[in-house]
Amino acid sequence: MSVDIEKPEFWETNFQQKQEMWGLEPAKSAMVAKDFFVEKSIKNILIPGIGYGRNAQIFRDSGIDVTGIEISKTAIELARKHYGSAMIIYQGSVTDMPFDNCQYDGIFCYALIHLLDNEQRLKLLRDCYNQLSDNGYMIFVAISKKAYTFGRGRLISQDRYEPFEGVRMFFYDKDSIQKEFGCVGLFEITEVEEQYPFFIIKCKKEDPSNGHVNSDKAPR
Repeated sequence: MSVDIEKPEFWETNFQQKQEMWGLEPAKSAMVAKDFFVEKSIKNILIPGIGYGRNAQIFRDSGIDVTGIEISKTAIELARKHYGSAMIIYQGSVTDMPFDNCQYDGIFCYALIHLLDNEQRLKLLRDCYNQLSDNGYMIFVAISKKAYTFGRGRLISQDRYEPFEGVRMFFYDKDSIQKEFGCVGLFEITEVEEQYPFFIIKCKKEDPSNGHVNSDKAPR
């Protein structure tokens, strides 16, 4: 019987057993996001699925305030150990957002959205968009169909597979990105090679006073 990756027990067990399983160096796409946020003078960001903070510290080093959401208590303890206790991290699932009433200049979500089912992905997009300040930016990093794991293991639903025991992934292409992100200010899709081939997906929340997209058009 497989363990559900969307359950806290999955991540708690993984972090307990593997600790800093991805190392302490930030991902390539996190560095891309940091440079972009610095260029746009972003002052504060939200990181849903912050893990043990390896992708958070580079933003803080650049003077950006970071708030995180993390389902695993062990991961939060590891973040405190490596990066101190000043960073706010809410313990809970991203499916239970929002955890505060703050509006953030930026949101960075790394390798998380593709682990959710269709309803959860749309809810995450809506919740993130709703917590984004007008003229704010959000960057999602999601796995591509070019990954060797695409099409492997048990088929869950269209483009969603269980390539490893308990790990279910939705694999994106540019059409599915347009379909899911098109209503939340999508303006750029780039590709990056990391552990897997990923898409870096950039969105902007236009100020409604300028007559552009507003939160009423976020996915429901």
